[in-house]
Amino acid sequence: MDNGKLTGVVFLDIRKAFDSIDHVNLLEKLAFYGVSQLAWFKSYLSNRQQQCQVNGCLSNKGEIICGLPQGSVLGPLLFLIYINDLPNCLKTTTLCLYADDTQIFASSYDSVALVNDINYDLENVTDWLNVNKLQSHPSKAKLIVIGSK
Repeated sequence: MDNGKLTGVVFLDIRKAFDSIDHVNLLEKLAFYGVSQLAWFKSYLSNRQQQCQVNGCLSNKGEIICGLPQGSVLGPLLFLIYINDLPNCLKTTTLCLYADDTQIFASSYDSVALVNDINYDLENVTDWLNVNKLQSHPSKAKLIVIGSK
C-alpha cells in the first residue's frame, strides 16, 4: 500500500475438508513423500463404520470410504499432507494455509491486472480441488481489496 499497489485477498473455505479426504489419494501422497508405513496408515483409515440415529431409529452401519477420523491427533497432520501440493498450482498469487482455511493474494498497481491474476489462480485452485476430490464453499468465499489511491 505504501508503494501505491492494490492487494487482493480471497478467503476460501474448503467444504467439509476433513470429511472429504480421499483415502486412495492420501495414501498416494504419503508414498510420494516417502512414508514407509503405508500399510499402517491404510489400516488406520480403513474398516471404519458409522451409523445414524433419527427419532429413535438406528440406521444400518455403513463403511466410511473417505475423511479423517474425527478428533484424532493425526487428522490435522494428514490433512496438511493432503493439501501440501496445493501451492504448486498457483502461478500469479501467493497462498496462505491454516488447516482448511485458505487465502490467496496478489498485488498490482493495476486493478484490472490484479483481478485477472486472482481469477486465473482461482481457476487453478478449482482444478486442483476437483482433482483432489474436494470442493470449495463459494458462499463463504470473500474478497478484500486493500489499498488507496
